[in-house]
Amino acid sequence: MINFQKIIVITGHYGCGKTNLAVNLALHLADRGEPVTIMDLDIVNPYFRTNDCKALFEGRGIELVAANFASTNLDVPSLPGSVAAKIRMGDGSLILDVGGDDAGAVALGQYAAMIAEREYEMLYVYNPFRLLTAEPEAAVQSLREIEAAARLKTAALVNNANLGPLTTPETVESGLIFGKRMTELTGLPVKFTACTKGNEPATGGGDIFPMELYLKPVE
Repeated sequence: MINFQKIIVITGHYGCGKTNLAVNLALHLADRGEPVTIMDLDIVNPYFRTNDCKALFEGRGIELVAANFASTNLDVPSLPGSVAAKIRMGDGSLILDVGGDDAGAVALGQYAAMIAEREYEMLYVYNPFRLLTAEPEAAVQSLREIEAAARLKTAALVNNANLGPLTTPETVESGLIFGKRMTELTGLPVKFTACTKGNEPATGGGDIFPMELYLKPVE
């Protein structure tokens, strides 16, 4: 069983699949009987938000805190005042879904001090099949830019190599090679591999987190 800290910060470049991972993590922790809150801190990208799964969360007892005007045709960079209170005093597990670049991570940075006071881990989700992070060096640059904007350090990497509906176990397994190079460049371990059910790597590759696809393939 993969162990997680009480606060899980999910970061990664656009299209890496971090929002779908955040949704699956929330459901997974809720199924273990834990109180779960998921926060959508993406105030830049108006699409592929955790708010799209609001009904699903309500049915599983998961609390959602989303940007003001999320899932409307207004794209206003505004977060509700309850964010700080949940970070400082919230019970159970807290999942933060952060915007897909350093600009998106700025929203996280304003809460960095209070997050650092609690047990947290920031995970960087990578998908080598996305154009702007198709090389390990580019993915590492993205990671460092997000860290600088968020004012928090990454604890580990997450392999989420996928080609949407064309994903195969071999696709996922190729992400492990990519992750090994990222580990060499950063010293950060690959905590686990996230993949849709049925696409688990045939040769293993560490801990596997199987997922359902709740959002569109391109995030």
